[in-house]
Amino acid sequence: MNPNQKRVLLGMSGGVDSSVAGYLLREQGYDVIGVTMKVWPQDCISRAEDKCCGPQAVADARAVAHSLGIPHYVVDEADQFERMVIDYFTSEYQAGRTPNPCVICNEKLKFGNLWGKAEALGCDYIATGHYAIIEHQEDRAVLRKGADPRKDQSYFLFSLRQPQLRRALTPLGAMRKPETRKIAHSLGLKVADKIDSQEIFTKRFCARTSAKTNFIAARFTMLMEISLASMTASNSSPLVSVKDFRADRRVRATSSISTPRQIA
Repeated sequence: MNPNQKRVLLGMSGGVDSSVAGYLLREQGYDVIGVTMKVWPQDCISRAEDKCCGPQAVADARAVAHSLGIPHYVVDEADQFERMVIDYFTSEYQAGRTPNPCVICNEKLKFGNLWGKAEALGCDYIATGHYAIIEHQEDRAVLRKGADPRKDQSYFLFSLRQPQLRRALTPLGAMRKPETRKIAHSLGLKVADKIDSQEIFTKRFCARTSAKTNFIAARFTMLMEISLASMTASNSSPLVSVKDFRADRRVRATSSISTPRQIA
């Protein structure tokens, strides 16, 4: 490696965003090392196949790293993920608050624990595929919204402290999603059309955490049923069916209702 070349640890989720981020960093002259975090315990693997950082994500990230000619490692953070993210998620719901697990994962794991691995590999920065702009100024780093208003992810990084922001790179911040996919297609990456991950924690993910999440899932479903019954009474087109919600726990909906609706 060129002694003047900066080395960056790239968090690779196996999706199109982090994959293109790796390509852009390489083109900018960085020495890129790809890392994918294994966050699901072994007894969850069969249930995490299509989830963030599940087995398929690891395989996709490894394939992309090979295509880009960069090394790739898998880091086991399952215990830390359960303690810092899953426990936080369930305790917040039990306390009647709405959690944001991605914020905690970024702060505590991606830009927290992972920095120790980055230092051990001689890295100067940690990079991700977030659509957010981090301006590195002389005395500080400033977090700003990404250029794509439909994909801005700066709110996922709002809790990062100055030491974390100063060593963070987000090469997609000034880009829009269609541009990212276009680059991925031009590189022949098989993840070019991979859909975005939009998962939520539920009791079906893992028997190991079912004791913690059974109460949460039951309460969440009950609140959905109450809310949907109310919406159905006042509008002939509810946001989402209870059947669909139970089947997948993903809220995918469009509605003409103009007033906000709260589940909890």
